[in-house]
Amino acid sequence: MRGKADPRPTGEGTTSRTRLDRGRGALGPALELVHTGRAPTRAVLTAELGVTRATAGAVAAELEALGLIRVDARPGAAAGSQGRPSHRLSVAEDGPVALAAQVHADGFRAALVGLGGRIVATAPGCEAVDADPAKVLGSVVAAGADLLRETGRRCVGAGLAVPSAMAEPEGLALNPMHLAWPAGAPVREIFAEQVRAAGLDGPAFAGNDVNLAALAEHRHGAGRGARDLLCVATGHRGVGGALVLDGRLHAGSSGLALEVGHVPVNPGGRPCHCGSRGCLDVEADPLAFLTAAGREPGPEVSLLKQADTLIREHYDDPAVRSAVAALIDRLGTGLAGLVNILNPDRIILGGLHGTLLDAAPDRLRAVVADRSLWGRSGGVPILACTLAHNSLAGAAELAWQPVLDDPLGTLA
Repeated sequence: MRGKADPRPTGEGTTSRTRLDRGRGALGPALELVHTGRAPTRAVLTAELGVTRATAGAVAAELEALGLIRVDARPGAAAGSQGRPSHRLSVAEDGPVALAAQVHADGFRAALVGLGGRIVATAPGCEAVDADPAKVLGSVVAAGADLLRETGRRCVGAGLAVPSAMAEPEGLALNPMHLAWPAGAPVREIFAEQVRAAGLDGPAFAGNDVNLAALAEHRHGAGRGARDLLCVATGHRGVGGALVLDGRLHAGSSGLALEVGHVPVNPGGRPCHCGSRGCLDVEADPLAFLTAAGREPGPEVSLLKQADTLIREHYDDPAVRSAVAALIDRLGTGLAGLVNILNPDRIILGGLHGTLLDAAPDRLRAVVADRSLWGRSGGVPILACTLAHNSLAGAAELAWQPVLDDPLGTLA
């Protein structure tokens, strides 16, 4: 008795495989398009990749087989659209994850982050940071390993965000001034050792927290679509900056670019850790704001939380309004100088700086326009960051990058 016939025409299986072989080099670019939300349908994917519809279909099917994306089997057309409806594409909600970790002056946290910058799970944060990096990183990796066991997710790698300039290629934290860690600590090596000791799969990476926040915001948040993006942020202590040029993070020749915290904005101001005076790092962070508002910092919650709450709940207080104006003028002066040098097409502000922008957007934009050469001629859009945990999401981007570069070689 004859077996059931293959419904496909002779040679169709070979043809599909040939299409995939031709499109294999497009797997990474295709995944990045879906990852960043720039290819919501197969039709858009086809156009962005510059391939045939059949090849795009084979590429999407392979990424789905790898458990990275989902292809909607019942395509639907938007209201009022014409032509054949296209299959919708999305990241796989139950797919692999990256372990992301962040350490800052007021504690540390671990999370699992999927494609699309989605925070899948977070561990309770810790508010005590030991002076020994190995103890802290061991604890945060252990918390991440617990999350992986609880969720049963596959791990593609691990990324760490730290509040320090990171010297490349060694991955040394040169100035973790607010952590009491030794200068030049081999943070990336220590983190990788802890990841291996926990039995986790995939490579381990580490980077400056503001650099990683900018990377995440550029791919998934307020910086999406910008070509030359400047990010300035103050979290728990100090001020950091980052620059994305043509879609790539600009770290300089050895990873130390954009130390904007040491741009002087108040001559004769507070002494800075760098040896100068009046730098953004000490003139426009949460501690500087609380001091300007005449508030004594308390131990109950982080300095960032105290400053943010003061602005949002007590902005009518004259002392608070005066402090907001003072910090905006200092921040605007620093941004104006950076605009003159970098000519970005968008500025995004994180942490307390985003709150200052929300409180007095016109004042900040006016200061930047008045004190920058290019600001007066065209103006630079200034927006607040939109991702709740952008440094964590950015740390995950480091771990996801090898997969984005070569999905098949990394996962198959």
